[in-house]
Amino acid sequence: MEPSDPQSAGHARPAGPAVSPNGPLRADRVELAAYLAADEVVDHRHPAIVEQAAALRGPDPVATAEAAFRFVRDRIDHSADVGYWSAAYRASDVLAARNAICHGNAHLLTALLRANGIPAGFCYQRLEVLHGLNGFLLPGSSWWVRLDARGNRNGADGHFATTPAEERTAWPSDPGRGEHHYGTVHAEVPPVLLDGLRRAVPGAAGFDYLPLELS
Repeated sequence: MEPSDPQSAGHARPAGPAVSPNGPLRADRVELAAYLAADEVVDHRHPAIVEQAAALRGPDPVATAEAAFRFVRDRIDHSADVGYWSAAYRASDVLAARNAICHGNAHLLTALLRANGIPAGFCYQRLEVLHGLNGFLLPGSSWWVRLDARGNRNGADGHFATTPAEERTAWPSDPGRGEHHYGTVHAEVPPVLLDGLRRAVPGAAGFDYLPLELS
């Protein structure tokens, strides 16, 4: 029988709400404050980010997180989907351009979540190139959960989740092709990736500047 959920292909069904179909996930920093901090990439004190985060704030953290996720997934174009390559990667620049690759979307979602007091960081998946997504932590929870706001076009199918078992990223991993999810939530963009993103040229199509994987 074919699986009804495309993400179940190649994965055993989770045994409980804490078990992700994409593998375990843990923070790379002990201090939770690291997942609320502002930096060069996650500039969530920028006035435009502050304003957008306030507009998305809901009655509780779950509603706020889902609104932020849907905003990025549905309102920020993926460069490859629309044929317009902004090369934006800083959160405020992505918001202004309304266009980025997956990493830019992940950076903006992190900024919007952190601006609303929700710890968030960066997760990665090895596909043909290094794919970027998010991990976030709801208040009172001990579970980091993956979110993938890449944008649901051209076969991508990312959805909001509040438990690891519900995770549904844009693309499932095919172990037979060497694809997999990394198990770390990074508080900061890894230097090897940031160096590549800085080399991106506005208007230049493709992903040649991205690393193929993380060490």
